[in-house]
Amino acid sequence: MISKIVGTGYEAIISGLAAAFFAQVLKFIIFTIRTKKVNFKIFTTTGGMPSSHSAGVMGLATSVGLIEGFDSVVFAVAIGFALVTMYDAAGVRRAAGKTAAYLNRMMADFYEHGVQAIGGKLKELLGHTPFEVVMGAIFGVLFAYFFHQYLLG
Repeated sequence: MISKIVGTGYEAIISGLAAAFFAQVLKFIIFTIRTKKVNFKIFTTTGGMPSSHSAGVMGLATSVGLIEGFDSVVFAVAIGFALVTMYDAAGVRRAAGKTAAYLNRMMADFYEHGVQAIGGKLKELLGHTPFEVVMGAIFGVLFAYFFHQYLLG
C-alpha cells in the first residue's frame, strides 16, 4: 500500500493535509499548556501558534519539491501558492482581525444592551503574527521531509 503512495500526488496531498492537521493538534496542545484550559474549538478556529495554513501549504510544496525536484515548474507553482497563502495569513487576515477587534469595542460602547442585540461579536482571531506563520512553515517543511523519508523506508 505504501509503495503506491511514494512519489505520487497522493504523497503530496497527504503530506499537506497531515501537516495542517498535526499543526492544529500542536496548536491545541500549546493553547492548553498556556491557558491551563481545554478548548476543543481550537481545532476549528483560525489564528494561533503555529499557523496550520502555513504548515499545510509548505508541507505540500516541500513534498512536491521532494518528488518532482526543487527546480521543477510544479514546485514553482506550489511554492508560489504557499507564499501567497502565508502572506494572506499574516497580512490581510490579521488586519481583518484587528479591524474586527476595533469594531467590537466600538459596538460595545455604542450599544448599552450589549453586542448580542445586533447579532454578536465579530471574530477577531483571523490571522497570524509573522512568527506564527514562520513556525507553521518550518513545521510543514519538516513534516513533509520526515514523512517522505518514512515512506521511503
